[in-house]
Amino acid sequence: MRHRYLLYALPFCFASAVAQKKPVLTVEKIMQDPKWIGTAPSNPYWAEDGSGVYFSWNPNKAKGDSLYLYDLRSKKIAKVADRRNLPAEGGVYNRARTVKLYEKNGDLFWLDIPTRQARQLTNTVEAETNPTFSGSEAQVIFRRGLNLFSMNLASGEVAQLTQFITGAKKADPKANEQEKWLKTDQLAMFDILKERADKKKDAQSIAKAEQPKRPKEIYLDDRSLQYPSYSPDGRFVTFQLVKAASGAKSTIVPNYVTESGFTEDIPARTKVGAPASSYSFFVYDIQKDTVREVPVKDIPGIRDVPAYIAEYGKKIKPADRPVQFFGPSWSEDGTYAVVIVRSQDNKDRWLLRLNPATLELTPIDRLRDEAWVGGPGSNFLTWIDRETILFHSEATGYSHLYSYNLRSGEKKQLTSGSFEVQVARLSNDKKNIYFQSNEVHPGEQHWYRMAVTGGERVRLTTQSGANDVTLSPDESKLLIRYSAPTKPWELYLQDNRPNAAPEKITESLTEEFKAYPWREPQVITVKARDGKDIYARLYIPKKKNGAAVIFVHGAGYLQNAHKWWSQYFREYMFHNLLVDKGYTVIDMDYRGSAGYGRDWRTGIYRFMGGKDLDDHVDGAKYLTQKLGIDPKRIGMYGGSYGGFMTLMALFTQPGVFKAGAALRPVTDWAAYNHPYTANILNQPQDDSLAYRRSSPIYHAAGLKDNLLICHGMVDVNVHFQDAVRLSQRLIELRKENWELAAYPMEDHGFVEPTSWMDEYKRILKLFEDKLR
Repeated sequence: MRHRYLLYALPFCFASAVAQKKPVLTVEKIMQDPKWIGTAPSNPYWAEDGSGVYFSWNPNKAKGDSLYLYDLRSKKIAKVADRRNLPAEGGVYNRARTVKLYEKNGDLFWLDIPTRQARQLTNTVEAETNPTFSGSEAQVIFRRGLNLFSMNLASGEVAQLTQFITGAKKADPKANEQEKWLKTDQLAMFDILKERADKKKDAQSIAKAEQPKRPKEIYLDDRSLQYPSYSPDGRFVTFQLVKAASGAKSTIVPNYVTESGFTEDIPARTKVGAPASSYSFFVYDIQKDTVREVPVKDIPGIRDVPAYIAEYGKKIKPADRPVQFFGPSWSEDGTYAVVIVRSQDNKDRWLLRLNPATLELTPIDRLRDEAWVGGPGSNFLTWIDRETILFHSEATGYSHLYSYNLRSGEKKQLTSGSFEVQVARLSNDKKNIYFQSNEVHPGEQHWYRMAVTGGERVRLTTQSGANDVTLSPDESKLLIRYSAPTKPWELYLQDNRPNAAPEKITESLTEEFKAYPWREPQVITVKARDGKDIYARLYIPKKKNGAAVIFVHGAGYLQNAHKWWSQYFREYMFHNLLVDKGYTVIDMDYRGSAGYGRDWRTGIYRFMGGKDLDDHVDGAKYLTQKLGIDPKRIGMYGGSYGGFMTLMALFTQPGVFKAGAALRPVTDWAAYNHPYTANILNQPQDDSLAYRRSSPIYHAAGLKDNLLICHGMVDVNVHFQDAVRLSQRLIELRKENWELAAYPMEDHGFVEPTSWMDEYKRILKLFEDKLR
């Protein structure tokens, strides 16, 4: 009997030993240097002849990434030993795509693609940048310092095309009436003086006639130069001048832990609503030697007043709204020029044809949004042919592709549906459009091919997840940067045809990372109170502990309930740890998230912490009603916008969330930056109601549950001052159920593993103490 017992016991002991070897997740393991996962390949691009693929990689856990080459013939990867003679990534091509111009280390190069022969065009101390071909392709147009130059590719002759000069032109001293009378009297009285004056004048005229014609002197005064552009026919130069706002006070961020031992101030940004820079767009007519500003008064709707102003009963005198120009983009033969113009309140984007000779602006397309103009591709414009442009518009509520013929005035919508076209490019022969969209599912990204006239969309990628595609130079192959929910980014090659099998060419994950059975979250929809579907990632443990955690992604306009590897990879691993402990975790693409069209994107206009918070409260109801979670044991956490959302949840919805961790949160939107905040809340001096509704510091009295705040002290994005001001407010309100953890050497995105570990140990402790 004893021997039989041992025989039965041995397999059990062996199984226990195996079970003990199963990897156990800890905060220390998750938050260590990310190299323990493996370093994914990044920045992939093709060799100019299509023979290989270059990319940055770090398979050996070195201090930094290095450049690698995958050779298509040998199918082998090798580290590039010497990259000094490699052509730079990017550049511009001639129309036949046989020659490439590029800038490298401040000098210009010319590359003959069939022979791989490169020629250095400049070798100077001063940098040459932005090379382009002239309309005839016989010259290179480039920028050196402030000015544009041309280089004849046959002779090497360099000519200066513009003469921009900083500062103001010095005025010639003017004689007063007494001096004028004396000079006239002297010349009338003494013949020799008059003869000498006449000779001097004649000599100056001869010298001036013999001098070669120089570009017109254009003084910038107190402005800075942007986007000088040379027309294909060589007649016009367009440029934008920017005048910095006076009285725009910048913030500082104190840095306490420094090499010097002294507190040092880090110069930082202005706050929303600060005086803005002004922009003016000019045309320099070389033939007429004139410089004129392009007027904006006739742009349709330039004087429109935003609708929210009516809420305040203000009477505003109509005036031309400040705008900024982008472009122009010239047709191949220089017949047409198109500019993108955006109002500085970001409620309008116009596409306008520019006549550089008359300065006339002719409307092509106006996109008006009482919230703000945005979405994928809102600044994209390219030429299909010499008279037709391709651009994006959210006119239907989703970003889609449109064409417009400048000769006939015909506008055509090329794609349609409840999905977004996110990236687009033309084929080399300009007969097809390649584009990325989320047509299959909001959480998937695939590549398509479509004729430039629209019609059938041919899907080229097949793997569920995200497919970032770069076409080979001859467009025969796709280089795909691909990932899935449990698979970080890797590189694949595929023939450019539907249903072709992709071939994986990199393997980056470590054995240590692969040893743990990472969970693939379910991508579900939660029904919001207004009937909309909220997409979410859901993690369900095999054995529930009855508690749940809601994660709120940051950045506001960002997507995380998708089917690829999350940029929140640490949080993804932390969610696996929570699930191991029995927590249910949900991660929602609330109102304001990317990927779901215009209405979803602008659903937070004038009220952050409104519909977006309602979505999370509805998520909490889903957890309790559908998954049996205890309504008194739900926690929330997130960073940046996610930290803001956690504060709004605990301050304005007491009792819904038992505990929350607000990481680097915005506490007062009036203290944040202008480009992001003014789009959503307008300016605090114009729309104070929006800021009062949306800023947690005004709602802090509502705190009843348990709050942890974590913030880096050298955060130059959301300043540590936000956490300090909220702390003082909570102290004055006599709140006791909160704590602040400060990280003296961390910016907005933490860097040091010890900081990550400390932060997430505190978050885990909060949930373990308050939710269990």
